[in-house]
Amino acid sequence: MTPPYDKWMQYLTPGPAHRGLGLVCLGVGRQEGRLPTVGPRTLQHHVAVLVTAGRGWFSQGDGPVVDVVAPAVIWLLPGVRHHYAPDEAGWDEWFVDFTGPAATAYQDLGFVDAGNPVTPLTTAEPAAHAIGRIAQACRRGGPYLEVETSAIVHEVLVALRRSRADEDPYGDPVLAGLARDACLPVPVAEHARRLGMPLTELRRAVRRLAGCSPKDYVLSIRLNRAKDLLATTDLPVAAVARRVGYDDPAYFTRLFTRRAGLPPSEFRTQQYRGLPTIS
Repeated sequence: MTPPYDKWMQYLTPGPAHRGLGLVCLGVGRQEGRLPTVGPRTLQHHVAVLVTAGRGWFSQGDGPVVDVVAPAVIWLLPGVRHHYAPDEAGWDEWFVDFTGPAATAYQDLGFVDAGNPVTPLTTAEPAAHAIGRIAQACRRGGPYLEVETSAIVHEVLVALRRSRADEDPYGDPVLAGLARDACLPVPVAEHARRLGMPLTELRRAVRRLAGCSPKDYVLSIRLNRAKDLLATTDLPVAAVARRVGYDDPAYFTRLFTRRAGLPPSEFRTQQYRGLPTIS
């Protein structure tokens, strides 16, 4: 008897050298139709189940049953019991299994949304296209399979983040406002005032969007700008510090050294490209 669904899947077993990449693909698949119920079960790795058409339900641990309506991604987390299925009409899905230290980092940064295991999307197309490329690589095979599929998993996670229904794929105005004023010598509380929001709300927003505190987000922008100035101008370190919001060059040097791993002067020695030639 022919089952009321179509499926294709392939699983990979990356070795220790490939796992050193930090993120590896363990499997990929495409399923369509009245799929059988999954679970209850518990896995030891992450899975992104991308529902591209149809609807169904999902539950996790002892939590309530949640509706799944395409387009959406279901996040299956390691060590967490889950249970899900499409409704009687079935659904279409792509899935990709992945693991490694980078998977934990993506979860900490909010790309894998542990707090919302069923995440609505505005579109499934970019992520489905990326997962389809993993499937093509598996069908093609070859000596670079594990490396190629690992690289594409990164693209899948970024595509899913950009497609979330609760985010603007062209940039959030909170982060844009912080970036605009990042080099002003003002505290985070003043950034919140300029953005017209309470400090606690700013902290929550930046943590959700960027996976860090507003202070760390501003610091990264300042240091990126400082690196540009050190590599492309002959401004003294003290002048670079002022340009990026620090009146105390010694404090700036300590911050730069701690984050970049070398002092500003040494960074310039290594990266300075010289002043542009004017003809």
